Amino acid sequence: MSFKRFTGGDAVMLLVDHQVGTMGWVQSIPFEEMKRNALMLAKTAKILGMPVVLTSSMEEYAQGPLLNELQDILPGEFAARIKRLGVVNAMDDEAFAEAVKATGRKRIVLAGVTNDVCTVYPALTLISQGYEVQVVADAGGSPSKMGDDMALRRMEKAGVTLTSTNQLIAELAGNWSTPEGVRIVQEVVMPALQS
Repeated sequence: MSFKRFTGGDAVMLLVDHQVGTMGWVQSIPFEEMKRNALMLAKTAKILGMPVVLTSSMEEYAQGPLLNELQDILPGEFAARIKRLGVVNAMDDEAFAEAVKATGRKRIVLAGVTNDVCTVYPALTLISQGYEVQVVADAGGSPSKMGDDMALRRMEKAGVTLTSTNQLIAELAGNWSTPEGVRIVQEVVMPALQS
């Protein structure tokens, strides 16, 4: 199988349910690490000019609001976020599926909370629809290590490429010496290493 790296020019980033309540249910990765990774992805997408689709589920309930920082990083995308009313698989939500399709891109970077519910189903749906999908495993998590492992194995078996935040950012950047690469190092990578 040949490798063709994902770039800011050919991929779209989907961030699913990075909500304060839902993130609090995760036990498979520390909250702060998961949050840092999700925000690193958002900042990288912003620098590279990648389309980003944000979605949330039932913000008025236990799931809570999306991370405030996402509004600071991606104000337009935050305002345009798809608010699902309890639909588990975001791709079953007409507005979300339409937003993904409207980007015109067939390469998907996906991170969600929780991996065992909110990430696995859209990932499987997107693969079945012919998209190339990379799931950033450490920008999400699950209520148990076992649940997380099962979700990741199920996605990988279906053809999803599993990746990590640092690995994905390096792939998207491609070259640290470009103007965007320099910004990603200075504004995303170094602050994360120092935190």
